[in-house]
Amino acid sequence: MIKNIIFDFGDIFINLDKEAVFKELTKYGFTSLTPELDSLAKEYEQGLLSSKDFTATLITIFPEANESKIKEAWNSILLDFPLYRLDFLEQLAQEKNYRLFLLSNTNALHISHVIKTMGETNYNRFKNCFEKFYLSHEIQLRKPNATIYEFVLEQNNLKAEETFFIDDTKENTDAAEKLGITCWNLLVGFDDIINLKTKLP
Repeated sequence: MIKNIIFDFGDIFINLDKEAVFKELTKYGFTSLTPELDSLAKEYEQGLLSSKDFTATLITIFPEANESKIKEAWNSILLDFPLYRLDFLEQLAQEKNYRLFLLSNTNALHISHVIKTMGETNYNRFKNCFEKFYLSHEIQLRKPNATIYEFVLEQNNLKAEETFFIDDTKENTDAAEKLGITCWNLLVGFDDIINLKTKLP
């Protein structure tokens, strides 16, 4: 029996354009995702370096850009947060049939941009729906590493077999399934989080 639901954030609630960052960075010389850039982004998502150090490093890689342009390019991935999804989540929280958690790979620049574009009122409405709100850069763990799922389970005394996890990245749901968590790999463009109840076992 499912008692707990863990949600991803990006492309589950807020819409993303995952190619936008690369498109924007081509203005400053980007040609392909190098191991250096991939490692830098993952370190930043884990909170292992500050936003200032992150943008400064990107400027050394793309010297034609400045801090403002780097931030603009970096945040271009973030699109809108449809209010119907927020309404759905609030209704789910009010029903109190499940313990609700958020678990997102994200970073400080993205979260500050989300708060600015959503507005603090709607962001707080969103955050208040969850018992716990886990952001990778704050807990210094990131999906798909098993340690992040184990952390959430242990911190909240959750049983894997009673837990349902939704994420748009198959690598992340595959990792959670190995721990005995039931998962829904939501296919962006084909499904929507408001259809959650049709996916629950």
